[in-house]
Amino acid sequence: MIANVIVDVASQNTNRPFDYEIPEKFEGIVQPGVRVIVPFGPRKILGYVISLSETSSFSSVKKITDVLDVIPTLTQELLHLGKWLSNYTLSYYISCLQVMLPQVMKAKYRKELWKLSDEPLDSALDAVFDGRGVMDFEEFEQSGISYHILRKHMNEGEVDVHYEVKSRETKKLKAVVAPAVSPIDMEEKLEDLPPQAKKQRAIVEYFLQQPEPLDKKRLLDHLQTTPAALKPLVEQNVLKEYKQEVFRDPYGGREFKRTTPFTLTDEQETAIRPILSTIEKQEHDVFLLHGVTGSGKTEVYMQSIQQVLDKGEEAIMLVPEIALTPQMVERFKGRFGSKVAVLHSALSAGEKYDEWRKIQRQEVQVVVGARSAIFAPFTNLGLIIIDEEHETSYKQEDRTRYHARDVAVQRAKTHHCPVVLGSATPSLETYARAAKGNYQLLTLSKRMNEAVMPEVELVDMREELHSGNRSMFSIPLKEKIEERLARKEQVVLFLNRRGYSTFVMCRDCGHVSECPHCDIALTYHKRQNRLKCHYCSHEEPMPEKCPECESKTIRYFGTGTQKVEEALQELIPEARIIRMDVDTTRRKGAHERLLTQFGEGKADILLGTQMIAKGLDFGNVTLVGVLAADAMLNLPDFRASEKTFQLLTQVSGRAGRHEKSGEVVVQTYTPEHYSIELASTYDYEQFFQEEMKLRKAFRYPPYYYLTLFTISHPNQLKAEEATRKITMFMQQKLSGQAHVLGPTPSALARINNRYRYQCMVKYKKEPEQRKFVERILHYYEDEMKQENGLQITVDFQPYQLM
Repeated sequence: MIANVIVDVASQNTNRPFDYEIPEKFEGIVQPGVRVIVPFGPRKILGYVISLSETSSFSSVKKITDVLDVIPTLTQELLHLGKWLSNYTLSYYISCLQVMLPQVMKAKYRKELWKLSDEPLDSALDAVFDGRGVMDFEEFEQSGISYHILRKHMNEGEVDVHYEVKSRETKKLKAVVAPAVSPIDMEEKLEDLPPQAKKQRAIVEYFLQQPEPLDKKRLLDHLQTTPAALKPLVEQNVLKEYKQEVFRDPYGGREFKRTTPFTLTDEQETAIRPILSTIEKQEHDVFLLHGVTGSGKTEVYMQSIQQVLDKGEEAIMLVPEIALTPQMVERFKGRFGSKVAVLHSALSAGEKYDEWRKIQRQEVQVVVGARSAIFAPFTNLGLIIIDEEHETSYKQEDRTRYHARDVAVQRAKTHHCPVVLGSATPSLETYARAAKGNYQLLTLSKRMNEAVMPEVELVDMREELHSGNRSMFSIPLKEKIEERLARKEQVVLFLNRRGYSTFVMCRDCGHVSECPHCDIALTYHKRQNRLKCHYCSHEEPMPEKCPECESKTIRYFGTGTQKVEEALQELIPEARIIRMDVDTTRRKGAHERLLTQFGEGKADILLGTQMIAKGLDFGNVTLVGVLAADAMLNLPDFRASEKTFQLLTQVSGRAGRHEKSGEVVVQTYTPEHYSIELASTYDYEQFFQEEMKLRKAFRYPPYYYLTLFTISHPNQLKAEEATRKITMFMQQKLSGQAHVLGPTPSALARINNRYRYQCMVKYKKEPEQRKFVERILHYYEDEMKQENGLQITVDFQPYQLM
């Protein structure tokens, strides 16, 4: 038999299957989805088997050296999905397969064989284990025992292959002790023990009363003894000690209180009906659930998932990384208990691996996670939900530039199941598809328990300046904060950026401290008193005098969370403030700890950036203040107005979610801008109409598709020349309907000492475009292989235009 293998070498020439002969000992074990080690040129490398064939078109083929998996890591469906993704994003097939697996499975490792139970195995295999719990996999290979016997025991959960990963992210083990002889033999042993061996006697007596295997640490703690007392009993084969896998628990053994479904409102009933009907009929459809913040979208998701579980099928629920709050996890764990696996970036690599293995072993039926959870290795999917579908974090921005929404629709077609996209502020592309009838539109226009949407007051900061208020807090906002504190209610303050202040400037000569490797001003971080670049991580101490004119009048300009916190402390000294930004949530569990403190009323004001805009649900929050509402409007991005509208709507939705009514104060220098004005009245429909007019006039999505080329090189002229060539080639090859713009320097013209240029194609229908892009990548392949050579990235759905 021949295995068709995709090798772990990312290049145009190797982006196809290679044929390898399957040695006799691996026959039946090598299947599609299994990782193998194969000879490739002078070295041995990792590869993925994608299919098997009887013969090869080559006269001589090399043999597979080793098999890493006895049970496939990728399902047949994921292998096909990888191929589709590779064509769709023009990425290497190997990169598309690797994006589907946890980080641990891409590291360097040594293989071991573990015995997971004390049941007798096949006699030959038992003989090789020779009473041990773990042995080197090589010993098994040298024993000549068939892999089929091994797979039989693996399927029964008695044996497992373990990767001793050099990056240390592996399975977690605990030592377990159990009796190795019958109770009668144990009693005899007790008789033989000398009276002074008190500790050993205590251990034997314990197992005579309770013969079940026990965690070694717990045994020693319980009997207040040491490993030295245990050792002779294990050596004499009275007891045996072996390793057992424990799944890491990211929640520290926390018990989640079970919850029951709520009774749906009439609106929710109407919205859920078509979803349940599609699940029942096993049909594929895409729904857009457009519901205002607090309208109970999560309950609709949960009851839809319940229907899928009742049918014995599985569900994937995607939420944006920053909305993966402990509150969200708690809701799902509370409703579905141990049927839920959670995947997100706050887990350690080991925890992610364990959660992924639960899915692979079919021990869970629901996965809740951020973007990459869309590749969960389920085999019987009944529903995929993408909450806050407008979030740009669903788009992967490096290597395989996929959008989770496209992958979801592709998987759902294969499994004949529905996709539900939910949002209070859907992306224009999604809403346009729903308006055209390509997606089914479901609407929730009212909040749960008849709560009203909070009143929004726009404060014109230009007028505040004219009246002599130079602080970053307007008079109305300050008064309302004080009022809330007096009433023992809570406030959320949202700032549209991070860091202490945006840049540092000399007041005498105007010199601004810039990053030496990127064309961007450095950001001042007060706690370390350092200037940092958020693009290449360069940092330097804050200068005491201007490096240009040596003046000491260096000042900070702009507003960051640290600066707001200080100003707030000065203005309202009695306020207890929790600040949430990139700096205060660096440590594991910090996010959860800060939110719990706020939820328990240990602070009056929660101040933060993007991460507090979504998914938070606190009953005592009755005021939301938005500082610098228009910070995004001035970015060179055609989605700036849309992002501003979405953000303001999301933040406003944090107020008055329960019995107490809420209020929102939005501070802005452009209150007349339609995105700010319409966000203050929650008028998505009107915003959609306004924004669509502009998109049509300037030929942007959803009327046109975009392809963005970004070309970078340490030499500015080379970067510019390559971009010019690519622009001319695309202009010649595409139809007259396509608009090719460029070459032009990127908005961030230099990052990490590489000069960056762009070229953009706007088009309606260009069926040949991908073929031309492939020709460009092929043409420049040698230059792209060189160290510090040319880099060309092509994005067919760009969200980052900087």
